[in-house]
Amino acid sequence: MEQGGILSGTSGNTSTMSTALNDQGTGNNDDEKKPISKILEVNRQQIMDKFHDCFDFVFLPWRYGPELGNEAFSVYFDSLVEDKKANYMKASMQDLVTHVIGPGTEVTAEMFMSFFEKHGVSAQTAMLVDDFDTAVLNILNGNIVIFIDGWDKVLSFKAIGVQTRQITEPVNEGVVYGPRESSVENLKKNLGLIRIRIKSPHLKLITLSGGGESRTEVVYGYIDGSVNPETLDEFKRRIETIKDKEILEAAYVEELIEDSAYSPFPQIRYTERPDVVAAALIDGKIVVLCQGSGMMMLCPGLFAELLQSSEDYYQRTILASLTRILRLIACIIALTLPSIYIALSTYHPELIPSVLLLAIIDAREGIPFPAFFEALLMEFFFELLREAGIRLPRPVGSAVSIVGALVIGDAAISAGIASPIMVVLVALTGIASFAIPQYNSAIALRLLRFPLMVLAALLGGFGLLFGLIFILLHLVTLRSLGQPYLAPIAPLRPRQLLDVVIRAPIKNLMRSPRNRHMHMPIKRRKG
Repeated sequence: MEQGGILSGTSGNTSTMSTALNDQGTGNNDDEKKPISKILEVNRQQIMDKFHDCFDFVFLPWRYGPELGNEAFSVYFDSLVEDKKANYMKASMQDLVTHVIGPGTEVTAEMFMSFFEKHGVSAQTAMLVDDFDTAVLNILNGNIVIFIDGWDKVLSFKAIGVQTRQITEPVNEGVVYGPRESSVENLKKNLGLIRIRIKSPHLKLITLSGGGESRTEVVYGYIDGSVNPETLDEFKRRIETIKDKEILEAAYVEELIEDSAYSPFPQIRYTERPDVVAAALIDGKIVVLCQGSGMMMLCPGLFAELLQSSEDYYQRTILASLTRILRLIACIIALTLPSIYIALSTYHPELIPSVLLLAIIDAREGIPFPAFFEALLMEFFFELLREAGIRLPRPVGSAVSIVGALVIGDAAISAGIASPIMVVLVALTGIASFAIPQYNSAIALRLLRFPLMVLAALLGGFGLLFGLIFILLHLVTLRSLGQPYLAPIAPLRPRQLLDVVIRAPIKNLMRSPRNRHMHMPIKRRKG
């Protein structure tokens, strides 16, 4: 390496090592900071012990000063650092030589220390670090760290250059009207997509790190004055638990902060649309983002919000309201249609119109199974095809699921193990579940469909009614971050009903984002 005739790289001395940390982890768990030694050899040994067997770790010793008698070394991971950014350290040294000491002057370690102690680091992407564990963490975060002999501080240059997915259209939340930007696996890009939409100093973003070996960076944000203070305090209390947990994805955070881990209903809303996050923040929600995760979490997530789509606010009022009513009907169909058929055909045939009853009897002639086993068999095949379509490569997944459904349905009818009306009912149930915007909400209905079918087969309409009452009781008692899950229906909040089943005109929904939350008492989770 050359820098104005004063720096000289040591050729052939770059050390490479394999991808695992030793048992010491990434940092000291004690509250006391571990100082950086002024003796370069001590620092070198500590760094080598920390990153032994890491093949992508680069150790680059170099010399500078009178007759190149002063020693220093740079360390970084070449799998994290962009090649052109490896020259960042030269910029600050060029400033030192050109603007402070003067060209042609012999540079000493004392000059380095004095310059950086008094003036700081000139590059915007660099900083001074004065403890060893922070220096190690900087290396793991994709920085170039420079140790200089005789100095108890290090220079850390941000030089990360890992390639990530580019911003494209949302995959899971497509719309006809509205923005077409989607979140990606880069945390800073996602934060920028939110900041560009909410240009307010009241938008607060707080960062913290998970524990263990991953030390994943997690950021949560809210608008001060819009979020309910009690809800925010409860959220902060719960998310503090991630500091000693391995966090690899946003779903890990969800399980740590949700109220009921065994409830089939999601208490957190996921989205990949920055416009949805911006609207939710203004409405008093809290957003959680993780480095390496392309999904953003919104909490608390309420039942009514899980049936809404961002496009509801980009369409005209009548169309948006009709679409929401259609989704609500689809929700009821996806949950109860097979159970209603089982209950009516098995226990209450007198409730079926005569012409339809005769058609059902004629269609079921020769079927060896009762209605319950027939529905269970067809539902199992449908769920199997849906899962196979998801796991297969995208170009063939949809084709296999559609062709498979047609072939199996036709074969089941021809073989006499399923009636045509049952195939139609199962297909309608599956299509109805696809109309629900939130994927995790549709999963909850798919899970609850089977116990309702069992109850309908055992007790008919009374069993179905008992199951629905049990689900309703569960929803009434369920909470998300201490907030009632069925709000604003239970407890009733008339003002907010304008944006539940129907979508009132925007002018009736617009209100000041400041202090818009309702100070409802929350129920704290035990533990």
